[in-house]
Amino acid sequence: MNGLVIALVVSAFAGTIIFWWRLSSRPASPERAGAQLNHHSLDSALGMTEMFANMPDGILVTNTKGIIEYANPSFCLIFELSDDPSGKTIMEAIRIHQVNELIERLQEEGSVTHEEFSLPNLEQRYLQVNGVAIREKQGKHRGAILVFHDLTRIKQLENHRQEFVANVSHELRTPLSIIKGYVETLLDAEPDQDSTNHRFLKKIENHSNRLTFLIEDLLTLSRLESGSTGFEENNVNMCDLVDSVFDSLKVMAEKKDICLKNKVPEETVVIGDNQRLFQALNNLIENGIKYGGQCVCVFAQIIENKIELCVEDDGPGISKEACERIFERFYRVDKARSRELGGTGLGLSIVKHVVQLHGGTARVESTPGEGSSFYITFPLRAHKSSSLEKEPTTVA
Repeated sequence: MNGLVIALVVSAFAGTIIFWWRLSSRPASPERAGAQLNHHSLDSALGMTEMFANMPDGILVTNTKGIIEYANPSFCLIFELSDDPSGKTIMEAIRIHQVNELIERLQEEGSVTHEEFSLPNLEQRYLQVNGVAIREKQGKHRGAILVFHDLTRIKQLENHRQEFVANVSHELRTPLSIIKGYVETLLDAEPDQDSTNHRFLKKIENHSNRLTFLIEDLLTLSRLESGSTGFEENNVNMCDLVDSVFDSLKVMAEKKDICLKNKVPEETVVIGDNQRLFQALNNLIENGIKYGGQCVCVFAQIIENKIELCVEDDGPGISKEACERIFERFYRVDKARSRELGGTGLGLSIVKHVVQLHGGTARVESTPGEGSSFYITFPLRAHKSSSLEKEPTTVA
């Protein structure tokens, strides 16, 4: 069940619970209670109860004091409860601090969505939680409802996929290295560059290199997704880092006669892993060179408590539909051109994961025919100056 469906279910359930509490918390004459039941339809309330009792997701309802008012069978199954926890506090019933903290947050924030955590007392159990605070029309707080979705199976399958990709990539490395070694030896022994043998060997070499890049990207992405990649926090000067990326891509840019401009202020500093940030910027700028027009420009600005870097090109642009999927692994805007240029389809997915590893976000803005702007945003944890003005460093 996705987040939207869960939110709708929670909203519907909130109305039913408020109705029950109003009946139970207000002294009422039989005539008044009967009028309320007619208004809210007893059959509808019973139907809602039956629906939530049979839901695969766990449903938990608490009052303002944190006492459990309702827990469906799935909640009891997820938390391995043999008895109905109604009437107990969270800590008495399940002793999970994260759930208690979520309920406290609900009182302040009103809702929580897509919160994930693992259960410390249950082996390899992962949950996703969505919740809303229950309030009357007057705004009075009446309690909270949480929906628990068991992600354990999904997490297990994801771990299997990551392990498979990592193992296959490692196994392919050795034979591919041997193939490349023999091809290089044969090319050195073939003096005639116009011969058929030489042309065939060059094709083998080019595709071997492409496979090598793909394997390296797969391994990198697998490590980033699993969290097994090393992460060293340092003060990273982003202006210097962009210059380093420009230097590594200078030959490629010169071959395509593309101008590279660094407009990042000299004192722009991000706390992060220098190697990973280099990789992310390298992928973005390399894409700008491959698929852009005549110029790739990098600039930065401070927005509230964040540093935003932008890699901008004047290329053909990207459609709205493609922008929505551009950071997906193996997604390519122009498949034919990507194959021609040797892209793996993983570069932007790696960018997204590197940025998320630093607590940031990645997005793209583009209009067909008007170029593209890729934005990566990081928390402003260290910055030596508020000035964001600098003469551009140009590499042509």
